Amino acid sequence: MKKVLFLLPFVLLGCKSSTSLVPIAALDTAHKPLEIKYIVKEKEVAETLKYLASDELEGRDTGSKGMEKAADYLEQILIKNNVKPYFSSYRDTLSNFKGTAYNIVGYLEGTDPVLKNEFVLISGHYDHIGLDKKGVNGDFINNGANDDASGTTAVAEMAKYFSKSKSNKRSVLFVFFTGEEKGLLGSKHLSKKLALKNFNLYTQFNIEMIGVPMKRDYLAYVSGFDKSNMASKINEYTGKNTIGFLPKEAEFKLFYRSDNFPFYEAFKKPCQSVSTFDFENFEFYHHVSDDFSAMNIPHMTLFIQELLPAITSMTNSTTQEIRMN
Repeated sequence: MKKVLFLLPFVLLGCKSSTSLVPIAALDTAHKPLEIKYIVKEKEVAETLKYLASDELEGRDTGSKGMEKAADYLEQILIKNNVKPYFSSYRDTLSNFKGTAYNIVGYLEGTDPVLKNEFVLISGHYDHIGLDKKGVNGDFINNGANDDASGTTAVAEMAKYFSKSKSNKRSVLFVFFTGEEKGLLGSKHLSKKLALKNFNLYTQFNIEMIGVPMKRDYLAYVSGFDKSNMASKINEYTGKNTIGFLPKEAEFKLFYRSDNFPFYEAFKKPCQSVSTFDFENFEFYHHVSDDFSAMNIPHMTLFIQELLPAITSMTNSTTQEIRMN
């Protein structure tokens, strides 16, 4: 997540009360939640996250050898699960970065002859901030487990799910962005590129910092809560209070700080980020202690599992039910 660090000292002093959090309206019961038989495996969640946040990758700085290793690893996940490259290869080279860096972009064609022309984009950023020159207690590697190896892991798990279930009537683009920490470079590049190709985007679901749970009566929040009906539709699709409203998200305008925003600018469609980082539950933002050992794997596994009915419904609804307000 980009440009939030300077806010944390102030936020942590002022947001300990949960009474300022307003739950969303009662669930719409128009849809009966889908029964998903596929099981997200905790072991596989841990395996992917542990590698992406390992010291070997040296913090996955954009353009670094560590980023390259992470890209190789993510490519192999897509290949193994028969997710095709959307372009001539999985690597979408950035046009707005001086070095060599690339998004990893995979594609599953929809099963419906008409709906397959529309796309649901599922994304997370796999870059982080690399090495810390000063270090903390001899540790110089910003491993970026929560930010955003956790979101990247969730996207990888969704790619596995859709490749096995073949349950997407709409086409799905799985995107691992780089350059987020440099100013949303990967998403700026790809959104512009796709817009020029008249890409038919229905919605973007970006996953950002889901490594630790919140202590609230809902599992997560979306950025730009009031900009679309995405939160209420997700809750309708899951049959639970999965997504709630976090006032601090609105106060700090997180909608504009993650990889959903360039796509919203380019397409004016519902493009939002989901997160469980609420400014109270994780003290190691952009810190060398943001590592694998600080992550809650059972929480991540449960959260990804709970999202599957919602993401499946996004790909299968006969009309574009998620709309801008």
